[in-house]
Amino acid sequence: MIQIKDTPYSSTASLMQSAIKTAEFFGFQELDSIPRSPTAKKFSNTDVAKVESNVLFARREEKALSAVARKFLSVVPPSHGVTLAWKVRRTTGTNPQMNFELHIFGTSTVLAETMLIVVTRAILQSIGLQEQSVSINNIGTTESSGRFVRDVGIFLRKHTDSISPALQPRIEHDPVGTLVQLIEKGHPAIARAPQAFEYLTEEERRRLWDLLEHLETLRIFYEMDGKILGSRDCWAHTLFEIRAAHPESGIHIPVAFGGRYDALASRFARKSTGAVMVSIPCEIKGGAIIPTSPKSVVVAKPAFFYAYVGTEARKKSLAILEVLRLAGIPILHELWHDRMGEQMERARTLSFPFILIMGHKEALENTVIVREVANNAQETVPAGQLVQYLKRHKMVA
Repeated sequence: MIQIKDTPYSSTASLMQSAIKTAEFFGFQELDSIPRSPTAKKFSNTDVAKVESNVLFARREEKALSAVARKFLSVVPPSHGVTLAWKVRRTTGTNPQMNFELHIFGTSTVLAETMLIVVTRAILQSIGLQEQSVSINNIGTTESSGRFVRDVGIFLRKHTDSISPALQPRIEHDPVGTLVQLIEKGHPAIARAPQAFEYLTEEERRRLWDLLEHLETLRIFYEMDGKILGSRDCWAHTLFEIRAAHPESGIHIPVAFGGRYDALASRFARKSTGAVMVSIPCEIKGGAIIPTSPKSVVVAKPAFFYAYVGTEARKKSLAILEVLRLAGIPILHELWHDRMGEQMERARTLSFPFILIMGHKEALENTVIVREVANNAQETVPAGQLVQYLKRHKMVA
């Protein structure tokens, strides 16, 4: 959990506003502000109880995912397309905290996980946590991880004598949830536990490598960590933690947790549905009452639309967006559309004066095409000089 004293902010509310500003630059909008589609689903208490009664929750964070999945599906139908949303959630109990959450709903591409990692890192950097690392695990899918679950059960039964009597009955019906509890308690045997990513199918391995290639292209340091686990009823494929160095001790501690919760979202949607999230917990400080939904930050209307084509360009696109964010240059994108035609149609519909384009050739040469829509004039600019070029030609203030 982030401590306010370790940041430049004096209150939780001001920190949240900074996080919102960064998230909205990348296209996220407040979940509660999304208008409801007439074709969205409606859930009765019976529907919710039926789904949740068949879910084994392994982590504290998982229960709240149920409410978010229902919220998404009650606003937009699964066929709506990709939705990016932020949400501020306050937890209760003996140690209440504020969680800033980012959700991407409606896509199964690893670009979603990559974007969440990039945006979370940007938020953490903006609040003073510069030295970060990313730890990743891949648990496959419910259908493919049977051998992993079986071997976890065998492993736990071998160590029954060292496991708390209160936890022992859980071994038979929920071995993965039991292992999660042991990991959180720091049980000495967990270092020898089975690793989920060793049981992946070839298709799942290719998906994992695709994600790792995205991170390598963006020069984001990562490590594989088999201890990042969760319920198979909630998660599929990617789980990750982002850790940051403590300002005083220098020790890296978890400050964000995320993953792909397709399994839970699909239960509510009653069809295969992509959903991925990240949560950044923060202490509550700066007043008796902290708003659970801070006022959305007003972002200037962008003059630029970013478009890309090709796998290599997609991998580098988030780096371009981050450079523009740091320079304070607003931009709109449709990274979820692989086809250039769909992206350009969006740009024409919204009447952008300038379009930035990265194709396969540009990705290999690390350049960006700057096109002025009014006269269709364009110039190819090195990516490292893009901001200076836009300012020099007075395309931005």
